[in-house]
Amino acid sequence: MADSNYTKKELARAMRELMEEQPFEKITISQICDKGHLNRKSFYYHFRDKYDLINWIFDMDFIALTQESADSWKSVEIFCSYLYENRAFYRKVLKIDGQNSFSEHFHDIVYPLFYDRLKSIIGKDDIPPLCIDFFADGVLCALKRWLLAKDSMPPDQFVSILKSILQGTAVAICQNMTLS
Repeated sequence: MADSNYTKKELARAMRELMEEQPFEKITISQICDKGHLNRKSFYYHFRDKYDLINWIFDMDFIALTQESADSWKSVEIFCSYLYENRAFYRKVLKIDGQNSFSEHFHDIVYPLFYDRLKSIIGKDDIPPLCIDFFADGVLCALKRWLLAKDSMPPDQFVSILKSILQGTAVAICQNMTLS
């Protein structure tokens, strides 16, 4: 019997290949299983649906890349370079909308990261959720627009602009919150 990681990686490989051939909406669990030489039972043992598989692919990419650097902005640059190099896949992923979509999953991942960052800037624990949502949604929107653009700027340039915007805005918002 194949181990769990092997099975997940095969399903991920199959999904990536299928997304090169057709739109995400048209891909079925049967196609993923056939391409991965696995049965439906194996798929559903590991994943709830194809959205869950897409999110797992992202999680594995994100974890592997962000562990390479202790510097958070260097991690963002490494991550954005990876997205840029794999933009054919991630362009399709970013177009998936609705419940269990990648966009929702991405928001859930970056929300606690922004909470921690804003907490360190403000020096308080009681940061309004709307403020954290603002940054998480803003970064997701910026990533989408960047990767979906016909001529995406290089990742280092994108991260430099993003960093400037986020830090400047965070400081201004946090200063305003402390004055209120």
